[in-house]
Amino acid sequence: MEKKNFCPDRILAYFQVEWKTLIWITISGLIYNLGLMAGPWSEGKMVGCLMRILTGAARFSTMLRLALFYVIVIGTVQLARYIKRFYVRRFANDVNRRMKRILYCTLVHKSRVELEKEGAGNVITKAVSDVDDCVEGMRKFTTEIFDTGVALFGYVCMLLYYDWRIALISLIFPPFSYMIAEKMKAVVQRTGAAYKEETGRLNTETLDRITNAITYRVYGCERERGEHYEACLTEYEQSAVKANIWNAALPPVYRVIAMAGTVMILYLGSRNIVVIGWTSWDVAAFTTFLSCYTKLSDKSSKAAKLFNAVQKAQVSWKRIHPYMERAAETVVEDEIAVREEKISIENCGEAMNADWEGGTEDKTRMKEVGKMEKVITADHLTFAYPGSDPIFRDISFTAMPGQIIGITGPVACGKSTLGKSFLCEYPYEGHLTYGSRELSSYTEQERSRIVGYLGHDPELLGDSVENNVLLGDDDDVWTWLKAVCLDEEVREMEEKEKTVVGNSGVRLSGGQAARLALARTLCHKKPILVLDDPFSALDRRTEKQVFEHVKTYSKDRIVFLISHRLYLFPELDQVIWMDRKMGVCKSHERMMAENLQYAELYRAQVSQKEAKEECSLTGERRRK
Repeated sequence: MEKKNFCPDRILAYFQVEWKTLIWITISGLIYNLGLMAGPWSEGKMVGCLMRILTGAARFSTMLRLALFYVIVIGTVQLARYIKRFYVRRFANDVNRRMKRILYCTLVHKSRVELEKEGAGNVITKAVSDVDDCVEGMRKFTTEIFDTGVALFGYVCMLLYYDWRIALISLIFPPFSYMIAEKMKAVVQRTGAAYKEETGRLNTETLDRITNAITYRVYGCERERGEHYEACLTEYEQSAVKANIWNAALPPVYRVIAMAGTVMILYLGSRNIVVIGWTSWDVAAFTTFLSCYTKLSDKSSKAAKLFNAVQKAQVSWKRIHPYMERAAETVVEDEIAVREEKISIENCGEAMNADWEGGTEDKTRMKEVGKMEKVITADHLTFAYPGSDPIFRDISFTAMPGQIIGITGPVACGKSTLGKSFLCEYPYEGHLTYGSRELSSYTEQERSRIVGYLGHDPELLGDSVENNVLLGDDDDVWTWLKAVCLDEEVREMEEKEKTVVGNSGVRLSGGQAARLALARTLCHKKPILVLDDPFSALDRRTEKQVFEHVKTYSKDRIVFLISHRLYLFPELDQVIWMDRKMGVCKSHERMMAENLQYAELYRAQVSQKEAKEECSLTGERRRK
């Protein structure tokens, strides 16, 4: 859980949350870079001492002391460098982990339509590659602000101390590298963005090849799809080459420009040695000045290289920033949801106390009120995807806890879309209320506690049978496996409930996968259950057994059963028939009497004798 004041959509927030690590980086970075300045001074002194030893003006012991001092300085510098790099890597790893965790949480809250529109490959690229590049830019910035900023300041001070005139002349050249880096900013960002897009496209195509490999072989289209994949590879390669050219070819140019000042130092510095320049130098001073400028130029070229890394990171940050904004909104929604949930619990407690103190009539009334608050009502419900015609319109119904409502109709009539409307992934027209509130007015977290949804595809995790059902909850998995008639089959598996089902349940049959997903839906108790064709892969006998268990475990819930198999519909409380973008809600008996299409579809699946018997028995049960 992130801190309440943490803003995931602000880069600065990631630096603020890692302030302890940054303190260690600051201390070790200052020691390292200040120690580096002692290197050129020591090198100059040793060269000067060597010249005096050769002329007999100094002893070798003096050189030993200077060498010992130099070794100590270098040892201290390298130790500080190790500490700095350790904490810089720690900073980068922590930020990387935090960003990926936030991105994962955001992806969990995105709708299926949004994810499919963006593409799996592009999402993977953002979740992995873009985060890595963004963090790498932050790491380099953190490193170079000390390795370059502090060092450059120190080297400039030393150059000005030895000869400010030569220093100013030689320092004309490094700024040109910064100017070139700034001019190339747009090119680097454009080629980097194109490279990321092609990477996402290639990832999508790779996933497609993995998922549909059998289909390619069965229909003999490996060659055609292979040519398509090769075209994607070619475009990816071209974009990678362009991006790498601008990222890798420019740093040497920066270095050459920055080192151009050494020509001026060699000329003007030699004049100082022969005492015809602006200042009188000895060999030690010349060596120190030249060494300082060489290191300054090296740091300067790295600073220009840093610009490229930061620009690359900016491209990646722009790509993942919408996810971070979504995460920031989710944090606010979570806080609101928690606050409202506390209020709801308090109100519920007060109501329970009042109920306890009251008499039998008050208790009965409170139960009825509580039941009415869980009613879901649709009033002229209309749904259309953005920019398209309505899938269905003007559907109205009322459902009470304990009821099972069937939804059926011809192919492509909007049955599944009606089921997805309860998820509120897209805005709808009309009204869809749960209790006294519009369902769309609930926060995402609140809706997740209200609506349980089982789509047409099982969508299983690549985990064990147990984890697919319980999802980390502390419950008895066998209760729910038995409820869907899957317990005996799981007991026969090699590792029983610990058996890994594979990606998307690849190791299970279609019926097993459907029942496992249904067990998960029943296990996590929600007031509203939307089941989209949960029995399509089951035989009639197993379907009947599972349906009886669904009724048992859903006595206090509202169940919407979407199905094209109608022989269970006489046992349902209501039936929603959808056709021609319209929907009507009636009992099974009224549907049989008033809706010719429904009656014909039902009789096509059930014999005339069975139909009469079931209608008669259902009518008697309802009269009783």
